[in-house]
Amino acid sequence: MTDDMSEEDRLFIEATDLMIRLKNDPENPIPRRMIREWRARSPEHESTWAEVAEIHGMMIKIITDEREAGKKAAEGITRRSLVIAGLVGAGAAASYLTLPRLLIDARADFTTGTGQIRDVTLADGSVATMGPDSAMAVRFDEEQRFIRLLQGMAFFDVTSDQKRPFRVGIGGLVTTALGTAFEVSDGAGYLSVSVDRGTVEVTSMAADIEATRLSAGQWLAFDERRRMSQHGTREASQIAAWRAGQLFAEDEPVSSLIAKISRWQPGRTVVVDPGLGTQRVSGVFDLVDPPRAFRALVHPFGGRVRTVGSYLTVISPI
Repeated sequence: MTDDMSEEDRLFIEATDLMIRLKNDPENPIPRRMIREWRARSPEHESTWAEVAEIHGMMIKIITDEREAGKKAAEGITRRSLVIAGLVGAGAAASYLTLPRLLIDARADFTTGTGQIRDVTLADGSVATMGPDSAMAVRFDEEQRFIRLLQGMAFFDVTSDQKRPFRVGIGGLVTTALGTAFEVSDGAGYLSVSVDRGTVEVTSMAADIEATRLSAGQWLAFDERRRMSQHGTREASQIAAWRAGQLFAEDEPVSSLIAKISRWQPGRTVVVDPGLGTQRVSGVFDLVDPPRAFRALVHPFGGRVRTVGSYLTVISPI
């Protein structure tokens, strides 16, 4: 702990440490006694413990949801499913926290890790620049070139082929391009397409939006939760600026930006107040320092950011 750490942060870290001790050895009476004594020290200690307990409850829900996702995915047994089963069987205690990512990786042809940016040269000569913690599946045949961005973000510099359209699917959107460069991203269900050069056509598989043609400098975003779309223009330097360590936002939900910034931050990010994520913001965020980017993002809305080691970032109301 540093000398300039606030009292609130000190109490939060102490409470988190006690929670970890309890969960690691629930039958041991010593952690329980330590927790009782710690909570009794002051009302601040008690309220901090309540906050940590609430966050832990959210984490348990996340784990439960991820296990259910794993069960549903296992209903269709495939070779890749068997690979996942082997991974889970080899280390269930460690792997169930990242089971959805394992399922995504099993479907993916290319992936990236936290903070990693990767250039992938595709079979047709097109180049995909993948953002951190991203995954994509590639299917090229004689009629089309199709990529499914399973999660994250990517910038595509497409080689022209009049006989085989180049399509990228993300969520319920499909972007079709011929000899162009464009970006697609998914931030917690906030889907966006931005064109660097050339022209693309964006369609919705669920008919939520009309087919939209975008030219250089134009962008379109679709909020899967609200079932609403918006569009605008931006400078070429702002498109896929994450390649240079910056993230540009225009009237974007805080939840989307938290999801994007988290791809540069190790561990898990938990937002205690869902209402915070519904706020909308425009600005530029520095991805070189994710905690600072988080603070710049949520502070105007009364949020605070606390990190616990390298495994947990908590965003909550002040």
